[in-house]
Amino acid sequence: MNIDFLEIILYVADQRRSTDFYSQLFRRLPDLDVPGMTEFNISEKCALGLMPNKGIEKILTNKTPSPDSGNGIPRCELYLSVDDVELEFHNALKTGAKLISPIEDRNWGDKVCYFADYDGHIIAFAERIKTNKF
Repeated sequence: MNIDFLEIILYVADQRRSTDFYSQLFRRLPDLDVPGMTEFNISEKCALGLMPNKGIEKILTNKTPSPDSGNGIPRCELYLSVDDVELEFHNALKTGAKLISPIEDRNWGDKVCYFADYDGHIIAFAERIKTNKF
């Protein structure tokens, strides 16, 4: 399988509130913002979409529980590798993201902090721990 592009779509209770939140978090406006879908191109081959719970319910019909029943419950994690974890940590605090865990060195080799958005989706900012190799 060859995947040319990856889009992650988060189901959100309030598209406008989530759009404002992620615009502040990413410090940029969305690349698409229409009723029913907001998209941020977060890298050359990856986008983050925000779709209202009510919009996806039309597709899911009665095959799965409504996303509304999971609001506030962590349903996914966005693990974002960044250049400056301190900058992203302080920016996330300013946006009103809920702090889950401060920046810590993790045993897998990254410095990581964890936040939650308004819907409970987990957002991790990670920076590779620099090691001195002789």
